[in-house]
Amino acid sequence: MQAREIDVPATAPTDPRPRPASRGAFSLRDRLALLAVCLAALMSGLEISSVPVVLPILEHTLQGSFQGMQWIMNGYTIACTTVLMATGTLADRYGRKRVFLCAIVLFGASSLLCGLAWSTPLLIAARVLQGASGGAMLICLVAVLSHQFDQPGARARAFGAWGIIFGIGLGFGPLIGGLIVAVSSWRWVFWVHVFVAVLTWALAMSSVRESRDPHAGRLDVAGTVTLSLAVLGLAYFVTQGADAGFDSVPALAALAASAISLVAFLAAETRAAHPMFDFTVFRVRNFSGALLGSAGMNFSFWPMVIYLPIYFQGALGQDAATAGASLLAYTLPTLVFPPLGERLALRYRPGIVIPAGLFTIGLGFALMRIGSVTPWLTVLPGCLVAGAGLGLTNTPVTNTSTGSVSSARAGMASGMDMSARMISLSVNIAMMGFLLVAGVATHLRTALPALPGGEVVQALASRIASGDARELAVVSTGLPPATLAAIARDAITHGFGWITLYGALAVWLLALASYLTMRGAGAGK
Repeated sequence: MQAREIDVPATAPTDPRPRPASRGAFSLRDRLALLAVCLAALMSGLEISSVPVVLPILEHTLQGSFQGMQWIMNGYTIACTTVLMATGTLADRYGRKRVFLCAIVLFGASSLLCGLAWSTPLLIAARVLQGASGGAMLICLVAVLSHQFDQPGARARAFGAWGIIFGIGLGFGPLIGGLIVAVSSWRWVFWVHVFVAVLTWALAMSSVRESRDPHAGRLDVAGTVTLSLAVLGLAYFVTQGADAGFDSVPALAALAASAISLVAFLAAETRAAHPMFDFTVFRVRNFSGALLGSAGMNFSFWPMVIYLPIYFQGALGQDAATAGASLLAYTLPTLVFPPLGERLALRYRPGIVIPAGLFTIGLGFALMRIGSVTPWLTVLPGCLVAGAGLGLTNTPVTNTSTGSVSSARAGMASGMDMSARMISLSVNIAMMGFLLVAGVATHLRTALPALPGGEVVQALASRIASGDARELAVVSTGLPPATLAAIARDAITHGFGWITLYGALAVWLLALASYLTMRGAGAGK
């Protein structure tokens, strides 16, 4: 991603009206623009964290599979990854306000389509559109804020407000999604964004100043397409390979396509005149260490947002509203601890704080694994510790990834950081889903040795992992329903133990890699 995709060049705005001088207070127009940006951030945060709570309900209502539920989330993240690399260039060329307004319209329309969907494939398609528009909004609102608030003090306050509102959307999304389902329908989890989008568009239309870069580079189509295909192929291989078999023709074809696309992406970026990814920045040790931190958070914390509600509802028997409230123990610490993480990074340097934050996330996962099989402990203490670790890590990662390179490449560095997050998130949504089903299947084979093997157990495990244990009674005659229900709950707990162990080990390995990468690195090195 080129630097100008986020950094706003010092060119005259297309809006000829003079701006008021900065006196420590925003003008009315700037306040309305900030409100529009904050509402867009709120929609993005809510959509990321509110949908996982309703996935078990969607699986039952839409008669979908567990893999379909994974693609409801992965369709969003992969589409978001795709547009992150292209939106900045388009906004520079055609106008940041114009692209921002188009993204808002598309987000509202796709949210409407999500609520109207009557099947899993239709919902996945609508989620792809929603992810594309959501990613475009995120990139555009950064550029809008940078241009609208050109004074350092005002810009810092504006970005601070945006960050708080985005965090609120992420933190309270599970509770809001659960409450909406409790009082209405799952469709309103999506439809609520339609009304917010209309208000956001009206505010942005009247208040956001237009700007563009007359020297904007060409869109890197080759890089965008090849990287997107590489991520899609790998996610498909992990998600579908669990059912069809990792040695099946479709799975191997997806893996081969992913590998070829990755090679093509590397070739395209090394030969492009204006590449999205400048691989020379990996020589900056602080940047590389921070990027490992971005991957670590999305190898562990954020994919678990999808699978914790499955555990709360499938293993503990909570309804959607209660599961959303329980998930607050996981998400709310991410709002409380970022200021502490920033202060610690200033005092002890990011090379210490980022690995320590990642280690704390892993410690939380280990506590969740212990708590899931220890009735007096429960998983909530582990949720709190993992959330605190995310809060300690996120701000230092963002500041270090952009601050360790020159200002001319800060936009490109920010794009690489965001892409690393989304790519690792997409892959690990699939990986954790595979491990959950595998853990459930292993427990079923142990608890019910008379079950037919192979595909039957795998299908049962997928149904149970998505909260539907009814088919277990069909193939397991002779056992009372209460016993079968207990077996299903224990199976989900067993699978949950597998993914918490994976999350802990993965984030600890990345914490070590981040520490070794940044060890001895000075500022900007």
